[in-house]
Amino acid sequence: LLKLGGYGIIRVLPICPPPNTTLIYPFMMLALWGIIMTSLIGLRQPDLKALIAYSSVGHMGLVISATLIQTHWGLSGAMLLMIAHGLTSSALFCLANMNYERTHSRALLLLQGAQIIFPLMATWWIIASLTNMALPPTINFMGELLILTTLMNWCPLTIIITAIGTTLTAAYTLYMLLSTQHGKLPHGLSLPPMMTREHLLLALHMIPLILITMKPNLLF
Repeated sequence: LLKLGGYGIIRVLPICPPPNTTLIYPFMMLALWGIIMTSLIGLRQPDLKALIAYSSVGHMGLVISATLIQTHWGLSGAMLLMIAHGLTSSALFCLANMNYERTHSRALLLLQGAQIIFPLMATWWIIASLTNMALPPTINFMGELLILTTLMNWCPLTIIITAIGTTLTAAYTLYMLLSTQHGKLPHGLSLPPMMTREHLLLALHMIPLILITMKPNLLF
């Protein structure tokens, strides 16, 4: 739904007043400040699904700020990031639900140490987390690079806010990964193994990401 809203903004903005009016500034400030606020909330979030949801909202702040400028690079980066993060966020929600089905809890403290029992699930967690951090050469990195370049050309001061937001995104993503995969496994948990359908579900998220990364001009 976030991505659907971003697509609606891209379609509606061309018929609005030109972006050089003062109307753009309050919305731009809200979008950029939202990146930092949602990242800070994610850093102190004990609920796994809420943390992933705040991550999506933070990434959409980048999309909205790039869309408001109405340049070719900004719109291209927004489209790339929306599609890439749509797949990444969905994969993270699937992984969170797989953990919830086994532990019946979304608390990060009860999910630690899963790497010992589920090494293949840990591999999916690592891949999804690295794409969420926009690690090169993923398509997430290409989208964020276009957006950051667009924002810096529009106003050089935005590089400070976006740099803080990118750093905080990496911080809470690593916090999520370490909290769920490392640490001492809680006692008294009977955890069933992963099923083939779960691996297939995650592969259907990651394979399109890899294919788009190898040939991004399919989206352009």
